[in-house]
Amino acid sequence: MRLVFLGTSGSVPTPKRNLPAIAIRRKRELIFLDCGEGTQRQMMGANLGFPKTIRIFLSHLHPDHVWGIPGLIHTLTMQDYQGSLHLYGPPGVENYLKSTMQAVNFHPTFPIELQTIESEGNILTEEEYSIQCTPANHNIPALAYSLTEHQRPGRFDQKKAKRLGIPEGPIRSKLQQGEPVTLPSGKTVKPSEIIGKPRKGRKITYSGDTSPSQKITGLARGSDLLIHEATFDDSMIERAIEDGHSTPSQAATVAKNAKVERLALTHISARYEDPTPLLEQARRIFKNTFIAEDLMQIELKYRE
Repeated sequence: MRLVFLGTSGSVPTPKRNLPAIAIRRKRELIFLDCGEGTQRQMMGANLGFPKTIRIFLSHLHPDHVWGIPGLIHTLTMQDYQGSLHLYGPPGVENYLKSTMQAVNFHPTFPIELQTIESEGNILTEEEYSIQCTPANHNIPALAYSLTEHQRPGRFDQKKAKRLGIPEGPIRSKLQQGEPVTLPSGKTVKPSEIIGKPRKGRKITYSGDTSPSQKITGLARGSDLLIHEATFDDSMIERAIEDGHSTPSQAATVAKNAKVERLALTHISARYEDPTPLLEQARRIFKNTFIAEDLMQIELKYRE
């Protein structure tokens, strides 16, 4: 699972930062968290390609988080895209897309499925992962998301299998699939005797635009990576509260309380050409913090 920060600025782009967008590439699927203006061009710089399934999860409908969608749809159409696009977001997302397409008289050549999210909880379950959401604390309706992989099977104990005389081939495959087997000797072996406990999958949580939130802390619990906005430095906490944003120390406190593995600060205001002070403020509370940069790539590995 590869994660790419396509845009890490807040409100307006800068020479070094595009508007908010994060891409997660999983096998034949591409998952976006927000889709700021110019996302399709950033995709080319990251060599993400256009897989058969593309999903876009919008945190809210402020322009800097959604104006990349028409451009992406146009690019896919011009590329004769043969897959499907799934768009998820808070109330208003359907009206935004339809009115935009009507205004420019544009008709995509591939199916677009829209899902309006009106309540928190699980919103998508696939074979290997699920997507959950919870309300964020912004100045318009907004959502935070987490992607959680399902548990993986426990490790097969090769040495014990050899000691028990379990031959390689179909018998071992049955045990790995959770079925008891009978050996040529007549002995029955249960999967629990040879396979360890199930192992956790990976988890990514994205805050979107928000003030600190207990709901987001709960959503992020145990994440391998928490991507949290830090629009303003700590000295501007009153402005952050007023606008529904967070400071680095607030984001770090969420990470600490949620017991996450790593924290990425994003949605950096254009006023911070050098974001080092933001990083220093966060690391006083949560050391395993970094500043997200455009086209930064992370290969998320299993903890076990």
